[in-house]
Amino acid sequence: MAGNSKRKGAVRKTGSKKGQTVGSGGQRRRGLEARGATPKAVDRPYHPAHKRAKAAAKTTTGRGGARTRKEDGPEYVLGRNPVLECLRAGVPATALYLATNSEPDERVAESVKMAGDFGVAILEVGKNELDRLSSNGLHQGIALQVPEYQYAHPDDLMRDAVDSGTPPLLVALDNITDPRNLGAVIRSVAAFGGHGVLIPQRRSASVTAVAWRTSAGAAARLPVAQAPNLTRTLKDWAADGAQLVGLDTEGDVTLDEYDGTGPTVIVVGSEGKGLSRLVRETCDSIMSIPMAGDVESLNASVAAGVVLAEFARQRRQ
Repeated sequence: MAGNSKRKGAVRKTGSKKGQTVGSGGQRRRGLEARGATPKAVDRPYHPAHKRAKAAAKTTTGRGGARTRKEDGPEYVLGRNPVLECLRAGVPATALYLATNSEPDERVAESVKMAGDFGVAILEVGKNELDRLSSNGLHQGIALQVPEYQYAHPDDLMRDAVDSGTPPLLVALDNITDPRNLGAVIRSVAAFGGHGVLIPQRRSASVTAVAWRTSAGAAARLPVAQAPNLTRTLKDWAADGAQLVGLDTEGDVTLDEYDGTGPTVIVVGSEGKGLSRLVRETCDSIMSIPMAGDVESLNASVAAGVVLAEFARQRRQ
């Protein structure tokens, strides 16, 4: 009440220089102010919905230390050897993360030097930050951020191949889910004068850091296109005059008999499943690779490399 000198509150004590000694300091007033909309359940770190969403989107660490992801955006290569290999291969990294108070060795020193030479940002972060980037904490105090790969359009890939002045030579991958196989195919296509690689948009390996490293930097020079529908894209390319040849152990023609000097698309299936039915039916011919001994089949990337080498030989002649 007004004039009530005995109330508790902001009262100056005699001889005090600190001003008010009793009161909330405005905390009660701020407590009554609006704090905005309540965050969604998935945005609250301790809510079960957030934990379920985080578990669903959690990435896994594959062999070679690179993380695969289900969502768009950058990925992270973890571990001292994988990071160094990626930098040596020319992977277009955007940042190098180093844990504070970690014990560096010659691999870390070389990685830092190469990152500096390439103009890659070098950031020192806490161990908890690297733990967050890793699904199992096996980062060894270092991580390399790799941006999302920019795929070419299938139509642009074929048009650029036609405009190159040499008959188009392309490789299409069906059911290839190992990024190491994808990287090895990219490397072989670049080595033998091919014009590009086509992969499906779904149920296929993508150009991750593992594929970058396996390609030995060829992914920076060779275009890779994604097809929303692989069969439809192959039909469009066939309509443009390309010959579609699928690889299979039970082909109707052998590599020794096939003429690969014209516009050609080599279609490679997985070692286990082979070509899917619709893709196989779309191919103009199915080709097998003659082999000696009891070997039944070759790894998909090896088979693609063998065929590419033979077609490159034919074109040189």
